[in-house]
Amino acid sequence: MPLYEINNKRPVIGTGTWVAPSAEIIGDVEIGNDSYVGFGAVIRADFGRIVIGSGTLVEENVVIHSGSIAKIGDNVIIGHMVMIHDAEIQDRALVGMKSMICDGAVIGKWAIVAEQSLVRNNHTIPAGKIFAGSPAREIGDVTERHRSKMITGQQAYVDMIGQYFKTFKRIG
Repeated sequence: MPLYEINNKRPVIGTGTWVAPSAEIIGDVEIGNDSYVGFGAVIRADFGRIVIGSGTLVEENVVIHSGSIAKIGDNVIIGHMVMIHDAEIQDRALVGMKSMICDGAVIGKWAIVAEQSLVRNNHTIPAGKIFAGSPAREIGDVTERHRSKMITGQQAYVDMIGQYFKTFKRIG
């Protein structure tokens, strides 16, 4: 597992969490149980602390860095190529591909940040709202249909983790 200690701080990875061999997890990072860290992801807590909950998906090429603290809740979906810096993302939120979440931003529970959105410093996205754009603006409410799709998508990754533990192997 690609874990690195710095300044006597080392990552703690929960039971059942799968970390891709090309991911890099550095310093004061805590990741809960049954989470997924995809290929090329960098989670770097050399200045601050990063806490990621259980059942959370950190997809491919995500970058998370902290100068003080970044908090990511349980069952969060962080899409491919997202960048997060010193922000809070609460339980069951979804951050779409190639979005940027800046210092002090808070993404509420069950909120959706659409792909390629910019959430500026200290901006709060309320629970259950959908935001999109650069800068991100409110475009609607999360419906039961959205919640159902989010649960299904998150569960598909959790189920896939078992396949990675059982069958993933380098062949070349």
